[in-house]
Parts: sequence; structure tokens; C-alpha cells
Amino acid sequence: MPPSTATVLYPSIAALVYAFAALVLKRSSSLGVGLWRTTFVVNLIAAGLFSFLWLLGGPEVERELLWQPGVIALCLFVGQIAQFLALEKGDVSVAVPVFGLKVVIVAFLTPILAKEAVGMKLWAAALLSVAGITCLNRKDAGKTPRGLLITFVSGGIGAIAFAIFDVLVQMWGPTWGAGRLLPCIFWINAILSFGLIFRFSAPLSQVPKQAWKWLTSGAALLSVQSIIFVGTLAVYGKATSSNIVYASRGLLSVVLVWMIGHWFANQEQHLGASVLRWRMIGAAMMLSAIVMVVI
Repeated sequence: MPPSTATVLYPSIAALVYAFAALVLKRSSSLGVGLWRTTFVVNLIAAGLFSFLWLLGGPEVERELLWQPGVIALCLFVGQIAQFLALEKGDVSVAVPVFGLKVVIVAFLTPILAKEAVGMKLWAAALLSVAGITCLNRKDAGKTPRGLLITFVSGGIGAIAFAIFDVLVQMWGPTWGAGRLLPCIFWINAILSFGLIFRFSAPLSQVPKQAWKWLTSGAALLSVQSIIFVGTLAVYGKATSSNIVYASRGLLSVVLVWMIGHWFANQEQHLGASVLRWRMIGAAMMLSAIVMVVI
């Protein structure tokens, strides 16, 4: 498939799957799974699914280069914790659009690594992103916002970590091959996750039975969209243009919360039409900023 087509089609599919995954994992969080147990289960399932990519083949793994998937896995690990913290403490319709800042950060990092200057258009896009976040921050009069500060901070940290992740996958993917680099990244990430066991509020055996279907379904969906999106970066590169399309998950998350959030016992649709309207505007502004980066 031509890169111009692949970097639109695959990230679009990944964005839609991600928006559903966020709603499903938010539901599992509301049932008391918790940040650390969620991260642990998601990473083990992701490692299992990414293992199938090994069948694609690739060059022989060089031990002296194992530090490269190790660094990428560390970025992934930090980004995941920040992402799940934002989803657990805040609203999906705020958290997911904030994650969209990743593409602006990618656009900054890629020129730096390529020794290219940052143009005025990129600065304008960054300012438009800030304006979008301001719209996301709007609330009904007299109502206390739900975890906005921690959502923005953790979402921002996650965006930075995932931006570095994307750029490094693009840099090292051609040398390793998707069938070798990606499984190694997610295996190392799974190993790092065992350190989270000491942070569990209770053993996995005490996760409520009704929460397991949401947790495993959300983890599977999140892993599938990761395979689609990260695989696109490893094979085709073009991290910035791929992220532009992928950032549509911000708009999709707001739309899904508005339209079908009640299917997942999500309470964000009760925030009022005014709040969700501003969040739609904010998400649209952030998406516009992202588009400006490469046009």
C-alpha cells in the first residue's frame, strides 16, 4: 500500500478503536480496578498480541542494540501510566483530546533530530492547541470541574512520553524491522510492569467479576489499535502525518461520549450540552492545530 494511503487509513482505524477502548477502560476504572492493576493487565495482553508480529520475520537481533527497544519501552511505560491516570481521574472527553498534543510535540522533536528550524506555522499551531485546551476547561457555572488539573498534567506527560516513543520507533524501525522491534518493546514493557504489583491496592483475584470483561476488552482494543498505529510508524515512518490523522481520536472520544456514553455507564453526557459543546470546539481547535503542522 502506498505510504500516503497507509498513513491515513491505518491511523484512522486506530483512532476509532482507541476512542472505544478509552470508554471501555473508563468503565472498568469506575468498577474499582485501579490504575496499577489496569496498567499491568493491559501490558501483559499487549505483549501477548504483539508477539504474533514476530512471525513477520526480520533481521537477527543484535544484543548490543537491545538498549534501543529498552529506551522505547521505558517511554511507553511512563506514557501508559500517565494515560491511565488521566482516564481514571478525569473525563474521557477531556483526557483524550489532551493526548492529541502529542503530535505537536512530535512535530517539534522531528525537526530537532533532523536539524531543521521550527517555522512560525508550528508556533501558531501550538498556540491554537493551548486555546483548544482552554475550551476543554470550560464548565457549567457553579459546578466543580472533575479532576481537570491532574487530567491536563498527566495527559501532557503522557503526550510527551508517547511523542518520544513515536519518533524513536520511526528512527529505529527500519533497522530492526517491525517484526523484531515491536515485540521486543512490548516484552520489555511487560517485564517493567511486574514492578507495579507492589502498588496494587489488592490482588488481581479481588478484581470484581463484572469488571473483568471491561478490563480485558479494553486492554485488547487498546493493544489492537497500538499494533495498527505503531506498526504504521515502524513500516512507513511519517510520524507527524500519521499523528495528524490519529489525533482525530480526540474528536471521536467527545462524539462517542455524547452519543453512546450511557452504554458504558459514563456520566459525562450529564455535564450539559454547553460543556460538551465547548469540548467539541476545543477538540476541533486542537485538531486544526495539528493539521497546520504539516500543511
